[in-house]
Amino acid sequence: MSEKQSESHEPGHELGHAPDAGAEAQATGASAEEAKPRAGVSRRALLTGTGLGVVGGALAGGGITWATTNQDGKDTIELHDSVPFYGQAHPAGVQTPPQRYLMFMTFNVKTTSRQQLQTLLARWTAAAGLLQKGDAVGSVEPTSEQGVPKDTGEAYGLAPASLTVTIGLGPSLFAPGRFGLENKRPSLLADLPALPSDNFDPALTGGDLSVQACADDPQVVYHAVRNLARIGRGLVETHWTQMGFGRASAGPGQQTPRNLMGFKDGTRNITTDDDYEKFVWSDGDGQDWFAGGTYQVVRKIRMSIETWDADRIGDQQTIFGRTKGEGAPLTGSKEFDDPDFAATDDHGERIIDVTSHIALAAHENNDGVKVLRRSYNYTDGLNPHAQLDAGLVFITYQNDPEHFARLQRRLGASDLLNEYISHIGSGIFAIPPSPKEGRYIGQELFEG
Repeated sequence: MSEKQSESHEPGHELGHAPDAGAEAQATGASAEEAKPRAGVSRRALLTGTGLGVVGGALAGGGITWATTNQDGKDTIELHDSVPFYGQAHPAGVQTPPQRYLMFMTFNVKTTSRQQLQTLLARWTAAAGLLQKGDAVGSVEPTSEQGVPKDTGEAYGLAPASLTVTIGLGPSLFAPGRFGLENKRPSLLADLPALPSDNFDPALTGGDLSVQACADDPQVVYHAVRNLARIGRGLVETHWTQMGFGRASAGPGQQTPRNLMGFKDGTRNITTDDDYEKFVWSDGDGQDWFAGGTYQVVRKIRMSIETWDADRIGDQQTIFGRTKGEGAPLTGSKEFDDPDFAATDDHGERIIDVTSHIALAAHENNDGVKVLRRSYNYTDGLNPHAQLDAGLVFITYQNDPEHFARLQRRLGASDLLNEYISHIGSGIFAIPPSPKEGRYIGQELFEG
């Protein structure tokens, strides 16, 4: 069947009908043949197994080669790499090595129909499975001039660029009287408490659903979220959205990136499987469907970077507790030296200020608590004062949202960095585990 298929109008393809989660084509309203691969398979991809998702269908696991560093220790990317969506122990886009671009969007659900919500999640799941393989979500060029393309087409011909699509469920989705899901809510999923330094714009806060798309090509991430929004048209409306660039947190084997203040960010991030099991992956919190998932906390943090740029280097380094170039703690000489928070100078003063960012956030000073950081820089042009409007899309994953709240209470109350930042947006979402082939995200919510 050619890519230029006419648009189908079979009843099972409409949002108002119950989903057939066993078929990607039905859930997206397109046939498998319509979802034609957008990029050729390289010889390298065939040899490493990363091309199997394009050649032979969805990958169930394995065969992924992450080209995160080359022999010189520098970060590299391979745009033909793809990430499995189905059948993994945990959701994609969390432990996945951070890609270079982010598109984050939250949605409010307009429909009151439980069945339509179920259908939406099925269609989003099917679309995400196709997109992560590098496929279109339907015909880009229908054969009939009257046909409406099912895929917007701006990423047609582009490689998957390690795309991951991570879908989250907000606490409001489980509210009594909405969809009958109140008894399926994980026990720790609730709106975050008021925290120091909160300065939220209601237009940047909350949401029923979240979509985090990350990839090494900005057009690929934009295409993914755009098409999910299009699939949900009439059932959901966009609440708030943010595009991010230049990942601001490191994963295993990656160079530590820098935030827009010029300092390395994520030096002491979670990297080991043991820490993921201890601090990131949930046991379900009383809900079998959530076991293997995690909680996502998102904060939009505005930086006063023009004021920051006028500050002297000594003050900047005191605020972070690290050197700006190497990223070493002020008690060390190399980036990964362990900070000595008790060390003093000749005058008996702490070398690392107790209210520096590194001291307040360190697990040593928080009873060992850690969160996974997966953040990105952003810019929104100019603010009303004709100054640069920029900052950080701060994303964390943890198996207990109180871990984030605990750290933010300390940071928000006394962090020296607070003079230069403001938390203007926030959200919390439950991220379900990866669905098995033939099922969809959150399907267990609607069963039994």
